[in-house]
Amino acid sequence: MPLVYPATKKVDQIDDYHGTKVADPYRWLEDPDSPDTRAWVAAQNKVTFDWLAQIPSREPIRQRLTSLWNYQRYGQPHKRGGRYFYSRNDGLQNQSAVYVVESLDARPRLLFDPNTLAADGTIALKNWAVSDDGKLMAYGLAAAGSDWEEWGVLNVDTGRLLPDKLQWVKFSRVSWTPDNQGFYYSRYDQPPPGQEYTGQNYYQKLYYHRLGQPQEQDTLVYERNDQKEWGFDGEVTEDGRYLVIVVWRGTEEKNLVFYQDLQTPGSPVVELISEFEAEYNFLGNDGPLFWLLTDLDAPLRRVIAIDTTRPQRANWREVIPQSRDTLRAVNVIGDHFVASYLKDAASAVKVFDLAGKHVRDVALPGLGSVGGFGGRRDDSETFYNFTSYTNPGSIYRYDVKSGENTLFREPKVDFDPERFETKQIFFKSKDGTRVPMMIVSRKGLVQDGTNPTVLFAYGGFNNALTPSFAVSTIAWLEMGGVYAVANLRGGGEYGREWHEAGMLDRKQNVFDDFLAAAEWLVANKYTSPEKLAIRGGSNGGLLVGAAMTQRPDLFAAAVPAVGVMDMLRYHKFTIGWAWVSEYGSADEPAQFKSLLAYSPLHNLRPGTAYPATLVTTADHDDRVVPGHSLKFAAALQAAHAGSAPVLIRIETRAGHGASTPTTKLIDQAADVLAFLTAALKMPRE
Repeated sequence: MPLVYPATKKVDQIDDYHGTKVADPYRWLEDPDSPDTRAWVAAQNKVTFDWLAQIPSREPIRQRLTSLWNYQRYGQPHKRGGRYFYSRNDGLQNQSAVYVVESLDARPRLLFDPNTLAADGTIALKNWAVSDDGKLMAYGLAAAGSDWEEWGVLNVDTGRLLPDKLQWVKFSRVSWTPDNQGFYYSRYDQPPPGQEYTGQNYYQKLYYHRLGQPQEQDTLVYERNDQKEWGFDGEVTEDGRYLVIVVWRGTEEKNLVFYQDLQTPGSPVVELISEFEAEYNFLGNDGPLFWLLTDLDAPLRRVIAIDTTRPQRANWREVIPQSRDTLRAVNVIGDHFVASYLKDAASAVKVFDLAGKHVRDVALPGLGSVGGFGGRRDDSETFYNFTSYTNPGSIYRYDVKSGENTLFREPKVDFDPERFETKQIFFKSKDGTRVPMMIVSRKGLVQDGTNPTVLFAYGGFNNALTPSFAVSTIAWLEMGGVYAVANLRGGGEYGREWHEAGMLDRKQNVFDDFLAAAEWLVANKYTSPEKLAIRGGSNGGLLVGAAMTQRPDLFAAAVPAVGVMDMLRYHKFTIGWAWVSEYGSADEPAQFKSLLAYSPLHNLRPGTAYPATLVTTADHDDRVVPGHSLKFAAALQAAHAGSAPVLIRIETRAGHGASTPTTKLIDQAADVLAFLTAALKMPRE
């Protein structure tokens, strides 16, 4: 079907950045709720969905995805008050529900089911926290994919909802006090009308909520009117003695640590670590002795102990030294440290005693990722999830003292994992840097340059891409596709230095790594430019946008999801200011030049044949506001000179991706895979 794109008006908007004039003709699309934007979104969606509807494989793909998705998914059990709490999705439920059991072999009882709250499944249980006695559960709900959460409380014994209601909570945990009478949380002031999903989020405050009180009577515990960018994460220590306040500033991997002695009412907040010089994650305490995971003088991280009665740096003690692998997480369970490492982007787990002596390694089922190991210092057991590209997430029970490892839950998915294999290779980037990449395919793949291939990456914010299961990946593999994941600089695979090599004015290293990964796949005949697609979301959407504008000849298809596409204005919306430590700001002359050099929106060139492109976003994304994708799609359609489709798919009543209903996930995945079959000219089956 020949494509006729909707007409998109241009406005005479020109901004002056330090003497450089930059046009922004689609500025009006930044307002998601204006009548003009709504009409444009409707028109674009009609073109996109009409085009997708003609693809013969679309419906069979949707049916296969539905079959694959229909499997029970469990979260790791959490023990409180002698009970176990966990999440479960029966298969095609839009949202996972929370269950409670009195013992691991007891009959589970449904405790909270968010599927009853909205017919379309767009109200999600985003977070939940159980009181120490296991009798109360605080729960945070998010509507239509928003980052905003509304918190309530329920009685575990009766299932009755209490009248407590907390609003304007975002980027916050809940931490109960040991008397089970209340909890700490962080919130923002109510935004001005009309700015709930686009206005900037500044001046977060830490509060204590006592059960039964209205929110306006909550106790303000800590705020900093002189530091609008500071956020606060309050955690009560397991012994109930201290409130530990981690102070964060945007997405910068450096933070402060304060604490308050809860044994003495009215105690001041003590600044234990008061300079943004390194990352410090509080792990636990032994009375006044605090254990922290840090990258201070250790770019691959280590564990230190600080005696708060003698807090001078000269008295700090190293407990677990830095090793050759990246230390990503540490939990204090059963009087041991359980330490999760990354070795070339795959998980390894070690157990240490509290003096830092190595006790044993945890035997893992293979090359994959682990998560979990939750629990408390007096617990003897913990649970963890192991997943890989072909393992949907098996849950294991681990006895910390004996080292016994027991399979607890094993999902059953309608596919044969033995048909596929995962290989790890290393390639050299433009400057010679050695970069790892994992390649998943059918066994016996013939490397003749004809395989349809999806290259996925992220490359930012210290996030590490480790093997993980996705139903859409299995469907792609079954269709004969190859799936490659590149571990680019900017991520967290190799610690602080790897991350910083892809930040600020070094961001081009990330794009160079990505382009080198694509060139390696072509040179080694996994695929060819005519059969190669690139995908990424959020910061990964920026990556795809930069790659397709820098090397449009290298790819046949591009799928940038909820991407940061306007690098000159990203910091003016919601939490975008928090990414300045990662990207830099156009308000600074030198940083403006580097941002302009790769900003996807500003590097589209009229008369260029771009890859077939499906931009995806959501109308309620208040993390990366939809204006990024809307403006990029409008500019791409205006610049594009080729015959390949360049489309945008705008999901309604959805956000940045987390807690998206299963029905929407299936629809989105079916549309993307169908788009790829057409764009890569895959044979019909």
